[in-house]
Amino acid sequence: MSKTVDQILRGADDSVTLINQINSGDFSYFMEGYTQAVVNRRVTDNVEYIESVLAYEEVEADERDKSSYTTAIATGKTYISNNS
Repeated sequence: MSKTVDQILRGADDSVTLINQINSGDFSYFMEGYTQAVVNRRVTDNVEYIESVLAYEEVEADERDKSSYTTAIATGKTYISNNS
């Protein structure tokens, strides 16, 4: 059974939320003591996940606004650059 575009994007929404939380200084997702390298890896993983989701043929063909995803990708990449 294949996933619908809604289901696929719902998963990417979690990545958008996490990237935005980390960028705003909310590290509640992480246990105390996590290093910046661990945080950066998590941001990178989520950026890569969103990029892969946006590359799905059915997602590309869908005409809904995807700016929240592209903005999160840019935000995540900037975060990594600023915190490496």
